[in-house]
Amino acid sequence: MAEKNNLEDDINKMADEAKTTASEFAQGAKETFASEDNKKVLAGVLAILLGALGIHKFILGYTKEGVIMLVATLVLTVFTCGIAGWLMGVIGLIEGIIYLTKSDADFYNTYQVGKKPWF
Repeated sequence: MAEKNNLEDDINKMADEAKTTASEFAQGAKETFASEDNKKVLAGVLAILLGALGIHKFILGYTKEGVIMLVATLVLTVFTCGIAGWLMGVIGLIEGIIYLTKSDADFYNTYQVGKKPWF
């Protein structure tokens, strides 16, 4: 009987620890995704991975530039035998590296406050 009580106590402690950990994780995620730094990391990673599609431009609020990259990749690639898509991918890669190497304050001032759409 004592073993059963100890086992139940251990299970309850583990459940409480799991709830606490999940709560701390959720709070940390909320803080991360609410911060301005999140746009930097998200835009940088998307620029590197999906830069040819211009998704990072949409994340930063540059709709016109995002549409330009998307159209250049999807439409002009057909007419240029893939060169336009490749070029947009290189531009995205370069922008992603630039985004991720800037300091948080510099990125925020340049791309979110200053609204600098290219490089």
